[in-house]
Amino acid sequence: MTSAFDFRPLTRADLPLIHEWLNRPHVAEWWDDQRDLESVLRTFGADLEKSVIRMFLVCLDQEAIGYIQVYRVMGADPEWWQDETDPGARGIDQFLANAQQLGRGLGSSMVRQFVARLFADPEVTVVQTDPSPRNGRAIRAYEKAGFRRITEVVTPDGPALLMRVRRAEFG
Repeated sequence: MTSAFDFRPLTRADLPLIHEWLNRPHVAEWWDDQRDLESVLRTFGADLEKSVIRMFLVCLDQEAIGYIQVYRVMGADPEWWQDETDPGARGIDQFLANAQQLGRGLGSSMVRQFVARLFADPEVTVVQTDPSPRNGRAIRAYEKAGFRRITEVVTPDGPALLMRVRRAEFG
């Protein structure tokens, strides 16, 4: 049986927790965000005010176990995805907070449930993500959740593997 996740909108009060999670070794290895609390408050706090990105705490049995964000790909940031022409494209990024929960299928289940929620919006046509090509665990989780490898790209954060799932492919 698959667990049901709750995706609670992130609030300013959650930012110290996000800061703590970003500094855990298994998260810090793949997330390049600033590690000091002031930077997290500034960057994530600014994103709370933007309409192009929505951020969530992922909860399982009322316990916060991770973070997930979704953004409109086209026009989200002048440095990212400049060739995107599909207004229905969404991008996601996420992590599980607890290292002992890795490798148990929680990540792929969380992503799959979140993507199903995104596809409930008829405007959403495709969901993409861009893990590091070296992050085999994330790539396997995305594939398990229905994503396909598209191509390696160079992003402002460095090399990434562009992965996508289209509405018609998602089942």
